[in-house]
Amino acid sequence: MSGSNFHALYHQGFARVAACTLPVALADPATNMQRILAAATACSEEGCAICVFPELGLSGYTLDDLRQQEVLLHATNTVLTEIAAATHALLPILVIGAALRHGSALYNCAVVLHRGKILGVVPKSFLPNYREFYEARHFTAGATLRNETIVIGERHAPFGTDLLFEATDVPNFCLAVEICEDLWVPASPGMFAALAGATILANPSASDITVGKAETRTLLCRAQSARCLSAYIYAAAGEGESTTDLAWDGQISIFENGELLAQSDRFPTGGRTVIADIDLTLLAQERLRMGSFTANAQAVAGTTPNWRRIACTLTPPLTNLGLKRDLARFPFVPSNSARLAQDCFEAFTIQVTALKQRLKASRAKTMVIGVSGGLDSTHALLVAARTADEMGWPRSAILGYTMPGFGTTDKTLSSAQALMAALGTWNELLDIRPSATLMLREIGHPFAKGEPVHDITFENVQAGLRTDYLFRLANMHNGLVIGTGDLSELALGWCTYGVGDQMAHYNVNAGLPKTLIQHIIRWTIASGHFSGTVSPLLSTILATEISPELVPATEGKSQSTESLIGPYALHDFTLFYVLRYGFTPSRIAFMALHAWQDAQAGQWPPNFPEAEHKAYDLPTIKHWLGVFLHRFFTTSQFKRSAMPNGPKIMAGGSLSPRGDWRAPSDGNARLWLEDLEQSVP
Repeated sequence: MSGSNFHALYHQGFARVAACTLPVALADPATNMQRILAAATACSEEGCAICVFPELGLSGYTLDDLRQQEVLLHATNTVLTEIAAATHALLPILVIGAALRHGSALYNCAVVLHRGKILGVVPKSFLPNYREFYEARHFTAGATLRNETIVIGERHAPFGTDLLFEATDVPNFCLAVEICEDLWVPASPGMFAALAGATILANPSASDITVGKAETRTLLCRAQSARCLSAYIYAAAGEGESTTDLAWDGQISIFENGELLAQSDRFPTGGRTVIADIDLTLLAQERLRMGSFTANAQAVAGTTPNWRRIACTLTPPLTNLGLKRDLARFPFVPSNSARLAQDCFEAFTIQVTALKQRLKASRAKTMVIGVSGGLDSTHALLVAARTADEMGWPRSAILGYTMPGFGTTDKTLSSAQALMAALGTWNELLDIRPSATLMLREIGHPFAKGEPVHDITFENVQAGLRTDYLFRLANMHNGLVIGTGDLSELALGWCTYGVGDQMAHYNVNAGLPKTLIQHIIRWTIASGHFSGTVSPLLSTILATEISPELVPATEGKSQSTESLIGPYALHDFTLFYVLRYGFTPSRIAFMALHAWQDAQAGQWPPNFPEAEHKAYDLPTIKHWLGVFLHRFFTTSQFKRSAMPNGPKIMAGGSLSPRGDWRAPSDGNARLWLEDLEQSVP
């Protein structure tokens, strides 16, 4: 992909889809045709690849015995021929519900049309004939229909439940259809279609509404999309259907891999359309990684007949269509307050539970931790404190040490000491500067001769000494060194290897990204986990700039981590999509631009400081993405290959060489950097 089509939605692996519900004119196919075509035309102008309409939407669902009337059947056939012709100039594939005769039986069908053709017709597999439903009175179930052809007017079209519709010019685009009740059975047609390769499942439905049913339908759609690793487009009948005995709410929604992308209001007056951009590349990557999906497909392949694959050419627009889906700026941090609180609770509890088990197994009597007054060590200290409480240990069994070096500021030093005092842990100051000066002198470093040389050796002497002291203190006190380095630092290699902050006996933070840690600390404040004297100290630490504090402050300003390696917000965005989905750098840049280009648009995580509401343009995103790729793929894997134990916390993945991420320590970033340079303008 060249930079010239960087902004093209379909070239980035997305496809725009729509679900529509319209006021239906009962037993009036001609009127319904005009409404369908008007909605389809509007969706075509929006760049949609698929439009799904309700079940039996061409005539109305609530016709009862009128369904079998010859005049209505004839009108349906005539109108379908006219719709097919009218789609010649439209972009989207249309999925329209109609009652069609085949042989001596009547079938409840979904007709799939595109560019003047009837691509195929899928009959409803399973007919509801219980409680308020009497479909078996009029229709024949189509579950066993395969390799059939149906005649509509003078057109012959593939007919059966064995149809998959593939776009030859849009990678990973494969559509299958199941109709209403088909979703509610234990082994749904959509499930088998997904195992056969369908990435998009459409459901034209006429599900009536009763109290609580909408929630059940949403749960089913969400579960189907998650279990099938697919997109799911649901369009139900609404206004205009008969209310003789039932009511209709016109529920329409779009799901992807268990997530709701779009939905409309229910009980609408007039038509409704929801549009979303589904991520076909994401679905393909999920299936690639989940080996059990392919194993399941292979297991059922011998029990189902061959599928017919109907090819079509979409010819999607190459223009910039924008992006119609929410893209979280912080993919590790939910923007919903309730979900964020739940995630913080689970993350914190995972850390505490894991540390408890390690302490029990090792028979350690103390926890040894270096406390800097920064974000990561503060969080690790909170985890240690809660762990001690749950194990019945006194908090004095947490041996906390603050170890000022040449760049330590009074603010972080006082924060560290005050926090340990407030938590009731052991609190000792161990000045490493004399030892660091001695080591620098012994190795002949210019700093020891009075020269202001603050190079990597100068920094790592301090980092290494701190960890060395902690390990020896752990030996003395029968303790475990609790690691503080986080997932983001591991990704960037922003840690000192060996006898530095890369190493610990157990690293409770190894699975937590930097962007989430601050929210967990805020959550501990809000949930009252610690005493009132602790909370103000935590707030002060949260407001402190992230810094390694290894170089003396210049003009009163200490080292800034993010000015050196880039914003953690952008790095965590990249990390999520590299680690979880293996996306190309150019695609990540495309997504980051849509997520970050406007600080005023979209949601920010709850309680996120307004002063930190930032925007990033494409050149900035490209620059820091290049930094991430170089550090992640070239310079830092050897540190991860030797990382200590620590719990996986995020569904987005971990970097443990024993778990989610295994890579050669002597790899290179050439392919990733070439993609970034050649494909991002």
